[in-house]
Amino acid sequence: MNIVGVKFKSFGNTYFFINNDLELEVNMFVVVDTENGEQYAKVTELDVKNTKKLDVNKMKHVLRIATDKDIKQYESNLKKAKEVLEQARKIVTDFGLDMRLLDASFTLDRKQLMFNFTADDRVDFRDLVKKFAAKFKARIELHQIGVRDKSKLVGGLGQCGRPLCCGTFLTGMETISINMAKNQGLALNPTKINGLCGRLLCCLAYEDEVYTCHRQELPSVGQKVKTPKGEGKVVSLDILNKKYSVDLNGEIETFEVGACCKNANKKGNK
Repeated sequence: MNIVGVKFKSFGNTYFFINNDLELEVNMFVVVDTENGEQYAKVTELDVKNTKKLDVNKMKHVLRIATDKDIKQYESNLKKAKEVLEQARKIVTDFGLDMRLLDASFTLDRKQLMFNFTADDRVDFRDLVKKFAAKFKARIELHQIGVRDKSKLVGGLGQCGRPLCCGTFLTGMETISINMAKNQGLALNPTKINGLCGRLLCCLAYEDEVYTCHRQELPSVGQKVKTPKGEGKVVSLDILNKKYSVDLNGEIETFEVGACCKNANKKGNK
């Protein structure tokens, strides 16, 4: 069975479909069958190996390679979705609902219209859906998303001055904990360790495993250690360089531990 991976948005997740003898290539645009109707997508993976994580029984099919007509329809849908979004925001204001619509998108056949929104609390939008359906002549789906997903959708520049990781190359949201910041010796200042979404920076996870590996070979701050120059108390760590400074009766000396961990950046090889 030939399985391919596609993306509906450049920064979105990869979804898997069955390919029935179509000669596909990576970066080729196709039309796929989904629960919401026909969708325009970009091929990102070919000949995906089937695993237990992929339920073939629920997997739908690639219908065809996108034609010129499909491409024009997709571009027309993008333009129409922008117009619809402005109208929908005015309707939300008229309803007095405490929610913010972020984007709108049509299925390729325009039978379904989907909105993403944010809200501080749960919103009863049943009457709003009826209004949208009557106004836009399509089935309506409203999805409430979190602040991290909002940043991914809207985009922006991070503290590093580069486009947000979540809006460019990250395909999933890792679990980030405050322990990662502590592990890397960062000041627990929200303005330093939080991203535009107000949550902990995704990049805290990038080097966390290396820090964890190196810390295993280093003593702790405050620990008494024996050195070639005598016994002293550890006063500071240079984790990435695997060095530590020791107070030897008022004299601060720096020492280095052995060779770095091999494959420290690969999970399971600490």
